[in-house]
Amino acid sequence: MRRHELSDAEWEFVRPLLPRSERGRKRLDDRTVLNGIVWKFRTGTAWRDVPERYGSWATLHTRFRRWAKDGTFERMLQATQAAADAAGDIEWLVSVDSTVVRAHQHAAGARKGGLRSPALGRSRGGLTSKIHLACDAIGRPLAFVVTGGNTNDCTRFTAVMEAIRVPRIGPGRPRVKPDHVIGDKGYSSRAIRTWLRRRGIAHTIPERADQIRNRARRGSRGGRPPAFDRNVYRRRNVVERCFNRLKQWRGIATRYDKTAESYQAAVTLASLLMWA
Repeated sequence: MRRHELSDAEWEFVRPLLPRSERGRKRLDDRTVLNGIVWKFRTGTAWRDVPERYGSWATLHTRFRRWAKDGTFERMLQATQAAADAAGDIEWLVSVDSTVVRAHQHAAGARKGGLRSPALGRSRGGLTSKIHLACDAIGRPLAFVVTGGNTNDCTRFTAVMEAIRVPRIGPGRPRVKPDHVIGDKGYSSRAIRTWLRRRGIAHTIPERADQIRNRARRGSRGGRPPAFDRNVYRRRNVVERCFNRLKQWRGIATRYDKTAESYQAAVTLASLLMWA
């Protein structure tokens, strides 16, 4: 095994999840292709610079785009999560946060609209994207949403929560409801707390200083402060560790892809291997 390639254990993990190859003319085997795709995103190189030992860069790019467009990576991740949930391997203490990703100049210029929209935002640092993510208690990604880097965290909280959808093995609806949600002060809003309360989801989210002052100024009309467990909140660091592992992939730490569709597929692939 060369550096940045799938280990034997990782390959055995993902091999049963890949779509069956179509009968017909001989094509480059999936392990070689997947190694080339993983190598490209782990190193952050351009498609044309992927070593020739992985075959034609055009073949790698075509296979990656096909799997990204037909939802192969998403189905693989969901199948992995379903197996873990069936084995009781998921602790549903979910942490939510976001991280900003600098976008290279090559990421600009895609057509706008639909999945081909760039999901880029402008800030003082230039073009950026943001990954809004929910992970389990071990720090494995359950769901994420990619937006422009100037998007406020609290505006995408419900989108991330609604993206959690772990299928059941056998009959039954997918699991969509965590036992408990942990978020930082960026998610402290009446709308988010109400959304969680209506769904019966316990949460640990600290109040912002301005919210505490406003409630104190109103006296008895300000209501009681929301419950907050410091011991539970200490476990929020797993989402930071999750982002640190994702950003070990240089093609994720810096975005080079023009379309949100391709960048989402890369993040999904990296997330999948974190469950291996």
